[in-house]
Amino acid sequence: MTEVLDAVEADRALKTKHRAMWALGNYAAVATEVIHPLGPEIVATTGIGPGSRVLDVAAGSGNAAIPAARTGATVVASDLTPELLEIGREHAEAEGLSLDWRQGDAEALPFADDEFDTVISVVGVMFAPHHQESADELVRVTRPGGTIGLISWTPEGFIGQMFATMKPFAAPPPPGAQPPPLWGSESHVRELFGDRVTDVAATRKTVRIDLFRRPADFRDYFRAYYGPTIVAYRNIAEDPTKVAQLDAALEDLARRFDVSGSTVSGSFAMEWEYLLLTGRAVG
Repeated sequence: MTEVLDAVEADRALKTKHRAMWALGNYAAVATEVIHPLGPEIVATTGIGPGSRVLDVAAGSGNAAIPAARTGATVVASDLTPELLEIGREHAEAEGLSLDWRQGDAEALPFADDEFDTVISVVGVMFAPHHQESADELVRVTRPGGTIGLISWTPEGFIGQMFATMKPFAAPPPPGAQPPPLWGSESHVRELFGDRVTDVAATRKTVRIDLFRRPADFRDYFRAYYGPTIVAYRNIAEDPTKVAQLDAALEDLARRFDVSGSTVSGSFAMEWEYLLLTGRAVG
């Protein structure tokens, strides 16, 4: 009994840390300024439209939920971090859109079985630490014949490599937590879903990132705005040598992914790879 209680407390502490991490910086800016094309893409790919009952899991500030609501769908946006949901609510209200914003853990969604026609997540559910539990929940809340649509960063792509770059500088993950970029591996996601999801279609794609003028600008932006990067820097804040090493490593990573083909200052762009995967829940 003591071991069970210890595991429950450890999981609760882990979720508290995750919630706090994503409240750091300004993830809403990352979603709207850097990766804004991804939300509308998942909406179009999954065929969301008027009359659809849609759940966006790990919705953040609504980078997919708000585009879904624009189609006339009935949308619930769920996330562990209420600070992000409040930003999304404000953005939606400014457009005159009505969504249901619900705090919820992707590994224990507060919704009934078979409740939604379409369940989506854009670089969101991949960050829940226990992949099987999250996959089980995605399937559980999708009606038989309904659609599941996911966009996840790949291990080999820029964000996957960014996490690999930060790993030596970050605190070790707790036991049982799995690396987020595994959701960008088709074989991994197929294994998570098993025979409960059929008609799976998976495509590796890229999103062009041209917001930054130099690799150092990317590093400084993510150091200030992106929760996981902020946490990595906080972990080494008392060691100036390690801070300098992480600064250099992130700048070098961005430079290696430069696709601008130009040596002119201010001509810098990257392409970040992601896996777009859709499937149909089996009844």
